[in-house]
Amino acid sequence: DEVLAELRTAHTLAFDEPSPGLVVMSVNRPDRGNSQTVEMFGEIAWATATLRHAQLRALIVTGAGGKAFCTGFDIGEIDVLTRMSVSEFTDLVETAAAGSTGLRALPYPVIAAVSGPAAGGGLSLALAADVRIADATASFSAGFVRVGLSIGELGTSWNLVRLIGPGRAAELAFTGRTVRAAEAARIGLADRLAETGTALHAAIELADTIAANPDDSMRSTKNALVRNLENNSFQSALELDNRGQALIMQVPETRQALTKG
Repeated sequence: DEVLAELRTAHTLAFDEPSPGLVVMSVNRPDRGNSQTVEMFGEIAWATATLRHAQLRALIVTGAGGKAFCTGFDIGEIDVLTRMSVSEFTDLVETAAAGSTGLRALPYPVIAAVSGPAAGGGLSLALAADVRIADATASFSAGFVRVGLSIGELGTSWNLVRLIGPGRAAELAFTGRTVRAAEAARIGLADRLAETGTALHAAIELADTIAANPDDSMRSTKNALVRNLENNSFQSALELDNRGQALIMQVPETRQALTKG
């Protein structure tokens, strides 16, 4: 497919299609803990913009090699950041944020398959997904304060509070401590633990289950969940829900599915 062929020109990301309509996007720097670089920020923003026009059923985000999801920004490139002017750094973080925003804006479900550490910017990447699946090796860390930074990075502060509540989010942000897989599942940081095998295997199984549902139904559901997460008005949320249901009722496949019971 032309979209996948284009995406496979990326240097820091890898793309695979384990089944029709399901794409796995891997952070592809396993020799560096799948850490982020300036180039990677640009490639994630580009990839998510490209994927928005792909006819997929689901996207899985993971780390190549299975030993790390993403360990945050590569310390070997820190000097690049420290030499940047305010305007240069602002451009960089806006590019990086475009990647997180792009994942959230995809019209189909996005699943993060977390094996090994998801730390710093890697945690931000996992939080941008709709669902997080972790295996026994997974860990999560908002360790920004430990390196003199703030949790206010790439939407982490916004996403973390909504996932686990303000108190727990504050405790993790202030301490920078590591959360292991079992605790992550208990507090809602991970939505499912892989019972056997790897997080990626479990994510593919979940994506296949999702793909069995009507495509228009899944896209309408994704839109309602993402939009209403940002909606402070119950009445406005109802209006979005009602409009979405009215539109999807006009889809022939929906009517056929309903008549089949």
